[in-house]
Amino acid sequence: MAASTPKKAPLSEHGVISRPTYDRNALSPGILHIGVGNFHRAHQAIYMDRLFELGLDHDWAIVGSGIKAHDEAVRSDLEKQDWLTTVVELDPNGLTARSCGSMIDYAAVGPAGLMEWLARPEIRIVSLTVTEGGYYTDATTGGFNAQHPDILGDVENPDDPQTVFGCLIAALSVRRQAGLEPFTIMSCDNLPENGQVTRNTVCGLAQAMSPELGVWIESHVAFPNGMVDCITPATSDRERQLVKNSFGIVDARPVVCEPFRQWVLEDNFPAGRPKLEEVGVEFVDDVAPHELMKLRILNGGHAAIAYPAGLLGIHFVHDAMDHPLISGFLRKLVTSEVIPTVPAIRGVDFDDYFDSVVSRFSNPVVGDTIPRLCLDGSNRQPKFILPTIEARLEQGASIDGLALEVALWCRYCAGVDEQRNSIELDDENAAMLREHAERTKVQPEAFLAMDSIFGVLGENEEFRSAFSSAIQALWSDGTHAVLQNYLEYES
Repeated sequence: MAASTPKKAPLSEHGVISRPTYDRNALSPGILHIGVGNFHRAHQAIYMDRLFELGLDHDWAIVGSGIKAHDEAVRSDLEKQDWLTTVVELDPNGLTARSCGSMIDYAAVGPAGLMEWLARPEIRIVSLTVTEGGYYTDATTGGFNAQHPDILGDVENPDDPQTVFGCLIAALSVRRQAGLEPFTIMSCDNLPENGQVTRNTVCGLAQAMSPELGVWIESHVAFPNGMVDCITPATSDRERQLVKNSFGIVDARPVVCEPFRQWVLEDNFPAGRPKLEEVGVEFVDDVAPHELMKLRILNGGHAAIAYPAGLLGIHFVHDAMDHPLISGFLRKLVTSEVIPTVPAIRGVDFDDYFDSVVSRFSNPVVGDTIPRLCLDGSNRQPKFILPTIEARLEQGASIDGLALEVALWCRYCAGVDEQRNSIELDDENAAMLREHAERTKVQPEAFLAMDSIFGVLGENEEFRSAFSSAIQALWSDGTHAVLQNYLEYES
């Protein structure tokens, strides 16, 4: 390995870390990934690393990229490590670590650096983790938000795009003019129909920039849907110290994750793809049922425990699972209201899947935090909770538990926990959320007036009634008593 790889710490005893046995110098790029965060490096990058270890598809190495200011620090740290990442799997039966070598370069940060790589013929897949809220979706219509200021900026300056999607469009135009095959665009974010959402954004922006180019992209570019799963906490000094103490590695940006990964993909890659089925990726004709199961049960389950735990002053997810009211709320909510909205999947038992989710949430070694689960609620709730409420209303079924979850989020957004400690809202809409949450003390339905989040659901009388009852009870009786009453009530 190059001298710039993560350094060994001066420890006398530490665990063994496995390293690539394939020749990284012989790898060549095939995938450009936008958004090199922890999840990508714990998930997609590890799948590719395992494939390379099998001696397969060495022409599909990953090149990282980003256009945000914070991406510069990521790039700088990883460059000093020869683009390697230490990935630690937090198995309660024993930690294991891998020096992941599937990324071999990182584009210069910014639109120009991104587009330079996008135009290269060897790039055949562009993958993205730009967060659930990064797709310019209109909460009211569920479609593309063509009026967002960022989007309008790209429409006015198509030759100097500043968004990821504007860069993709500009690069596709260059490739088209050069006679190069378009790359496949693959979202790896936790979104229902993430491929279709990405298509809507790219094609919607392209149509606004150039109707003729928009039509070409819509008919020539593939956007496979996919479901991804691997709980990956944020990296702090705690994780850096764990990597140093347990494995003798000094890594500026290590990643820790649970010992579980899942990736289900629609097999729609006209420009070719790596043989990921050899390392456990499941290729299917329709990923939607798998995706819906995960988004509603796992991601919705995270939301269900996050806000009551935050209000009760609990920091770690596994400690929240040890709290009988929170774990009880999760189980009752998921089994009685969430699972009945998920279409059957051949060979999948939803009760078994939920039990595995509970086990994963309860893993004390992962050290996942409640603040991480609580962040970005204004983007996550419309993806993970509100569609389930809509499905229950369509079924004519009870939404008491789901309305309580939204009320717990509202109460959390007021910014003070049950012990009167201040809560810092990590959300781009924090000011709006706090204002509307505060108003519910005297006007219970005020929180639902945020059309950008709730859309027409906020006008549904059954939901408004259930939410109002729940938030009033939280303000008057407190989180503990409300959860107790919910568990004792036979619906």
